[in-house]
Amino acid sequence: MSVKYLNEEFLLSGCKRNDRRSQESLYKLFAGKMYAICLSYAGERPLAQDILQESFIKVFRNIDNYKNDGSLEGWIRRIVANTAIDHIRKKKREGNYIDIEPGNQDLQAPDSVLKMIGFNELMQQVERLPEGARMIFNMHALDGYSHKEIAERLNITEGTSKSQFSRARKLLMNFISHAGF
Repeated sequence: MSVKYLNEEFLLSGCKRNDRRSQESLYKLFAGKMYAICLSYAGERPLAQDILQESFIKVFRNIDNYKNDGSLEGWIRRIVANTAIDHIRKKKREGNYIDIEPGNQDLQAPDSVLKMIGFNELMQQVERLPEGARMIFNMHALDGYSHKEIAERLNITEGTSKSQFSRARKLLMNFISHAGF
């Protein structure tokens, strides 16, 4: 067994006993990665921080439900993504999605543009997307949801999910190509 696995097991058992030190250590272990996920959904730091806090409250409340059938990080990531989706869906407002216009077709840039930048640079560009399109992009590209699952979660059609993802991708390529990467 690896040290990481034993460390996680130790932290898990402490968290299940509501040991504050174990909870703090688990938080410190995963907060950075999970904050990046929150920020990619929220697009703004204060909202991302709120989502992160709410997510870890859920993690600690539901820690007994983790059954070691997958990575702990993956289990926490799913809670964070679902919390972000729920939080943003609650504050859903007009103008979240990219307008569907025939003129948007010229936004496409070569896929090779996406391969020329790093993850952090990509996330900075993702933050520029309209809220709804950003959420769909994150759910599909980063968290692996199918368009059918996205449609069910967001109460939209599967076609809307696909078209918003496509347009978000094109906008991202446009942002990246004009940013000089």
